[in-house]
Amino acid sequence: MRLLFDRNTWQEIFGSIRKNKIRTIITVVGVLWGIFVYIAMSGAAKGMDNGFEKSFETVAMNSLFAWAQSTSKPYSGFKTGRRLQLKLGDATVLENRIPEIQYIAPRNVKGTFGSSPASIARGQKSGNYPVYGDFPVFTKIATKKIYNGGRFINDDDIEQARKVCVIGERTQQELFEEDEDPVGGYIRIDGIYFQVVGVHKFVPTAPFDSDSDIFIPFTTYRRLYNSGDEVGWFSIAAYDDADVIKVEEDVKSVLKSIHRVDPTDERAFGTFNLGEVFNRIMGFSKGLTFISLIVGIATILAGIIGIGAILLISVKERTKELGVRRALGATPGEVRTLIVLECLFLTLISGIIGIILGAVVLKIVDSATQGIEFPYTNPTVPIPYVLGAFLLMMVLGVVIGLIPAQRAVSIKPIDALREE
Repeated sequence: MRLLFDRNTWQEIFGSIRKNKIRTIITVVGVLWGIFVYIAMSGAAKGMDNGFEKSFETVAMNSLFAWAQSTSKPYSGFKTGRRLQLKLGDATVLENRIPEIQYIAPRNVKGTFGSSPASIARGQKSGNYPVYGDFPVFTKIATKKIYNGGRFINDDDIEQARKVCVIGERTQQELFEEDEDPVGGYIRIDGIYFQVVGVHKFVPTAPFDSDSDIFIPFTTYRRLYNSGDEVGWFSIAAYDDADVIKVEEDVKSVLKSIHRVDPTDERAFGTFNLGEVFNRIMGFSKGLTFISLIVGIATILAGIIGIGAILLISVKERTKELGVRRALGATPGEVRTLIVLECLFLTLISGIIGIILGAVVLKIVDSATQGIEFPYTNPTVPIPYVLGAFLLMMVLGVVIGLIPAQRAVSIKPIDALREE
């Protein structure tokens, strides 16, 4: 501890560094590059994590979508190519047979998937917008941010088949005046008057979302377009601990059973498993974080070994000097501490510079990705991870420093003084 605050000790350390400037700089760069790579790659992975979590924050992570298509195999007296149609009652059967389902929302739409959009008008203003028929449970699967003073469709709207609607931001801008509150106003949907009960906020990063969507009660949609019990598709959210891939398989299996479809027919029902996609993205991100850790540690270790090699050369060059110190009474512990301190100092400086450079690069990347529609935001590395990497560097610095230190201690004073 006394050597740590001894001015002469640090003069010797700096003197040794000055004698090997080029080698020292190259070695320091190797160590700081390791911590820099770790910080940069871990931050990049975290930025992807944050970006995708933000993109999917309005949709349940363990969600999937299922719709009917055409059969590709004959079955139970039916020919190939039979066009299937989901029914409202299918939702109840799915819930009863698949306990992993937390929420299921039957949905219909006019204006997407090849259908012509609805004609929307208010006074002299008009436009074509997609109209969705939904149940209130839909907001349990895909959250809708409603402006103050408004609301989404509720159970009373469904039971009474009310002519109410929730419009999007762009719809509001195009049909209403700038300073006019649309809530409580009326618009015409394909010639029928609907009262606006809410305006949903558009989230640019949210999947399957649009700033012009109009939502009306499912029962009202059924009357307006005479769709009966037909359903366009099901939005399904499984419980958080459920295997979403198995849930997807079970949904297809149950639907095939309901509609008398060959169990091996893979084309009869289409699905999109958002939960599986999200898990793959998160798995990729975690893999990138793990790789950054391995690469960073390997690079740091290589750099610190380089520092040890430099100090071994330094010890060889300072044989006579170290012999004089021993002859004048320096203990083996003091000599060992001197060499370890030098290794530790170089490691410390390298780590600090590497962390600063990594933080600067992440800040630049964060600024460059602001305002663009890309699933990437706030690339940072948790402080405990940074401190852990820094502590690992210091420990490795001490361990590697002991090698040249032991070499210095093993020098006999009489042999050192005889060397030229």
